[in-house]
Amino acid sequence: MNWNRWIRQAHRWVSIAFTITVIANFVALARGGGMPPPWVTYSPLLPLAVLMFSGLYLFALPYVAKWRGGRRTA
Repeated sequence: MNWNRWIRQAHRWVSIAFTITVIANFVALARGGGMPPPWVTYSPLLPLAVLMFSGLYLFALPYVAKWRGGRRTA
């Protein structure tokens, strides 16, 4: 598996983890009983940071390929 496909696959799996942490955050807030623990509140931030960097990489891929003078074939 080449590097670009690995990043794309990791981006997909991290997006699922991010979605689960956001849902867990809303469930914890909906249950009441005051504010949830800080680890629940801040748990989506790590997957979000990974998504930001991998998303920026995937966004830049076509522009870098065009700048290099064409697409490479795998």
